[in-house]
Amino acid sequence: MTPLADRFGRVATDLRVSLTDRCNLRCSYCMPAEGLDWLPDETVLSDDEVVRLITIGVERLGIREVRFTGGEPLVRRGLVDIVARTHALGVETSLTTNALGLARTARSLAAAGLDRVNVSLDSVRPETFAAITRRDRLHDVVAGLAAAQEAGLGPVKINAVLLRGLNDDQAPELLRWALEHGYQLRFIEQMPLDAQHGWSRARMVTADEIFDRLAAEFTLTPAEEPRGSAPAELFAVDGGPATVGVIASVTRPFCGDCDRVRLTADGQVRNCLFAREESDLRTALRSGADDEEIARRWVVAMAGKRAGHGIDDPTFLQPDRPMSAIGG
Repeated sequence: MTPLADRFGRVATDLRVSLTDRCNLRCSYCMPAEGLDWLPDETVLSDDEVVRLITIGVERLGIREVRFTGGEPLVRRGLVDIVARTHALGVETSLTTNALGLARTARSLAAAGLDRVNVSLDSVRPETFAAITRRDRLHDVVAGLAAAQEAGLGPVKINAVLLRGLNDDQAPELLRWALEHGYQLRFIEQMPLDAQHGWSRARMVTADEIFDRLAAEFTLTPAEEPRGSAPAELFAVDGGPATVGVIASVTRPFCGDCDRVRLTADGQVRNCLFAREESDLRTALRSGADDEEIARRWVVAMAGKRAGHGIDDPTFLQPDRPMSAIGG
């Protein structure tokens, strides 16, 4: 087995697999109201191609965790089968989703071997949710969360982004709601991954601001993530055992501990969320390359990973692809 190592000594063991760039929400910090030009169907990896690449990652390159992302992965018709075949490889599997449709698929996903879900939810106020996502679907997200919990896809985690002037006053409210329902909440600083390239460091709600707003209503004490190199700064709420996390992706980056690699829906390896270069595995796959050759290309792709995302560098350029096409 050859590890996916870079020249700074980091080894990727966590694979994020984007199954589609399509999404059924139109979150303002991700894409315009009219949506985007989706990937042509023929460029998207088939179910068998996705599973083959995951298998190479697990059996030859030391991948131990696989998280399925999008776009919105629940719109991928073959999702349950892909999860089942990945679970059979003996790795931990998880899903990042907006939870639309999760109410009807949670049991099937759990039966296929999915371990847990992360759900994106930025507000529990219907009017704010609709303003951010441009869809009046909060009730479907709430139902999806409940179904995931009932199906045993836990711990059920919620990822929230605060946007200045929209929901930046709702952090304590969202935390109280998550605590009441037994969900684990993580706030994430907004990152420059929107299709419109409208992100502004000056308007971003920082991790320090988030902590201050929570600390005004809760007693927060430092805690530790139970395992791994999770990026959240974790705090026990009012003495615990409940916790809340703050992920300072921009202001306190965790690049030095990164153990992730990403595979896009069209078969490109990205060694960093903010990489401006990709390595094409789809062409090799479809040209008859054997597993050894594909693994070699993957190793080479990871070797060139940069030390950090460089958002604070004056020369920083946002990736050409938005988050919906990269996968979280």
